[in-house]
Amino acid sequence: MALYLLYESASGYALFLAHGLDEIGQNTEAVRSSVSDLNRFGKVVKLAAFHPFESALDALNQCNSVSEGLMTDELRSFLELNLPKVKEGKKPKFSLGTAEPKIGSHIFEDTKIPCQSNEFVLELLRGVRLHFDRFIKDLKPGDLEKAQLGLGHSYSRAKVKFNVNRVDNMVIQAIFLLDTLDKDINSFSMRVREWYSWHFPELVKIVNDNYLYAKVAKFIENKSELSEDKIPGLTEILGDEDKAKEIVEAAKASMGQDLSPIDLINVQQFAQRVMDLSEYRKKLYEYLVTKMNDIAPNLASLIGEVVGARLISHAGSLTNLAKCPSSTLQILGAEKALFRALKTRGNTPKYGLIFHSSFIGRASARNKGRMARYLANKCSIASRIDCFAESNTTVFGEKLREQVEERLEFYDKGIAPRKNIDVMKAAIESTQNNDTEMDLDKATTEPSAKKSKKKKSKVESAEDGEPMVEDKPTAATNGDASEEPKTEKKKKKEKRKLVEEEEEQVQAVENSIGMNGVNTEDGTAKKKKKKKSKDENGEGLAAASEGKKKKKKSRSEDDD
Repeated sequence: MALYLLYESASGYALFLAHGLDEIGQNTEAVRSSVSDLNRFGKVVKLAAFHPFESALDALNQCNSVSEGLMTDELRSFLELNLPKVKEGKKPKFSLGTAEPKIGSHIFEDTKIPCQSNEFVLELLRGVRLHFDRFIKDLKPGDLEKAQLGLGHSYSRAKVKFNVNRVDNMVIQAIFLLDTLDKDINSFSMRVREWYSWHFPELVKIVNDNYLYAKVAKFIENKSELSEDKIPGLTEILGDEDKAKEIVEAAKASMGQDLSPIDLINVQQFAQRVMDLSEYRKKLYEYLVTKMNDIAPNLASLIGEVVGARLISHAGSLTNLAKCPSSTLQILGAEKALFRALKTRGNTPKYGLIFHSSFIGRASARNKGRMARYLANKCSIASRIDCFAESNTTVFGEKLREQVEERLEFYDKGIAPRKNIDVMKAAIESTQNNDTEMDLDKATTEPSAKKSKKKKSKVESAEDGEPMVEDKPTAATNGDASEEPKTEKKKKKEKRKLVEEEEEQVQAVENSIGMNGVNTEDGTAKKKKKKKSKDENGEGLAAASEGKKKKKKSRSEDDD
């Protein structure tokens, strides 16, 4: 059975045919011993085909797909062209050796080419990698190393750039730094207390806070120079006038030894360093809070920013935390106790990092385990929503927090909590309402901008037409300008009707008298001039027809 080897180099895909394996043996140790000798290895493995990459970008894409276990179109066409065809219903007489089992399974699913990946194939591929520059004839010395170096740089750069969990790295680093700062500040504060207590031992009992102690030690400097004039400054630092007076009184009767000026300067510098570290710790905590609200808002609103960040850092990333079941999340951070309990067959731990949550402390000793299990369940839901949701909202985290509060009341007072499905429906409805409100706000802002533009154009036109408005009062003396243009049109129509009625009456009088119509034409000529040309033509035709009819009537009367 023939064995082909697929080798993915930095310059292209290479296909090797391994024949005559009896010469080196089919054991892994025999292949390992023969790999170093090119004369012996070259007789067994020969180059069958080589497909170079078109560019560095193409090489990066092929490398990414191979690392993810995916077969590209180029690799598919390369294998179909250079490998024997697999007939349906018949067993193939060859197999393809690959370095990665994932890509082998993908090749078999798509092309039905049998693939294998074992120690024997890996040793053969190791020999191919060692002597690859000898198999390719046109390859110049140094080209392969350059291609490998360039591809390695671009691949690692792309991995860092397109890392899915890169946002979580900031939270992980911040919480690690916060924990180390807490330890360092505590140890440095104890060193300041011990150092300055040689000079002023009574100050330790009066001021308990580490930050305030360092601030007071820097302010007092030498206890012998402390007087009542410094009481206002001490009250600003401590916020309590009684404590300031107590410090002044204690300094007068202090049992401490005197320090040289150089020693006092060193103590002051060290106290200033502790104060700077404490202030930086506050800024770092604010940064962590803002970062957690951006990355995992629901988890932060449910369990707190610090505990949520510790869970993310312990799991490695937010995605890993979302993949963890609630039972794993419950004991996350208590792995040593868990394995010790499994080894000794003792009781397993009930909680890990979530013990620092306030919910566990508020629960009674009997219900701490129940509360930890319930809280871990809600934390797993919140982490999955934060990881896979498209929009960042704190609605789900607030609703889950309400559920935990209700569970605490249920354990203490027996009040039945709401069902999870009802709470989730309410959360989904509230998120939808928020989305609709955002859309409405956007929709209202757009037409308001359009209206404002229209108003501006109207105001500008009004400003341009101010002289026209000023001319109107001159015509308003007759009372015509106060009426609307519609009433003016109606008045014109009424005038036309009155004129037409007067003309008809005049024509009727003339006809009754029996005049020839010459005088009537002369009399009505002035009135007809006011009409339009259309009205004149229509009235002339009507008058002519009426005149003819009346003449016929007069002739018939004369005959009678």
